Amino acid sequence: MKTSELMDLIQRRRSIFPKFYTGESVPKEIIEEMLEAANWAPTHKFTEPWRFVVFEGEGIQAFANFQAEQYKLASSVEKFVPDKFEKLKQKPMKSSHIIAVGMKRDKDLSLPEVEEICAVACAVQNMLLVGADRGVGCYWSTGGVTYDKESKEFFGLGEEDMLLGFIYIGVAESVLKKGRRNPIQEKVTWVTTNK
Repeated sequence: MKTSELMDLIQRRRSIFPKFYTGESVPKEIIEEMLEAANWAPTHKFTEPWRFVVFEGEGIQAFANFQAEQYKLASSVEKFVPDKFEKLKQKPMKSSHIIAVGMKRDKDLSLPEVEEICAVACAVQNMLLVGADRGVGCYWSTGGVTYDKESKEFFGLGEEDMLLGFIYIGVAESVLKKGRRNPIQEKVTWVTTNK
């Protein structure tokens, strides 16, 4: 792949929300390609901290029910919002697949937590780029039960580990708008002297 093709792919990647999915299934081979790309992310000391749980078919209903019930359990009677409960149950159902994204610490906690989080984020970016290349709608969300410590066990994570959100995947209904970013010059400082 030429640099120009790679830049085109990076610039074409978009977050596509589940409300824009058709409900059609994404072929399992594409999901497997995305997972394999994730496995080649940079990883300090080869800890490979990324962990994924893939929900498909009836598994999506299990995921939706779990997060809705967790919200209900964690909410006091005064703070419980029935619409939010229903949204947690319904939002996932248009997705073909949902991938829970976890960060698993190595047993010796040999690296700073932030390095492991960054490695997982790189793995997710690899997945999203493959999804974009294959024309698949993807959305990395940190909503739902992402920061609910009591939910870790459901996703196979321990106390030292972190749940970093969910990748919703589906067939998008339409062509996406062109992306936009502010100029990189606004975000870079060049140091050219030794003073």
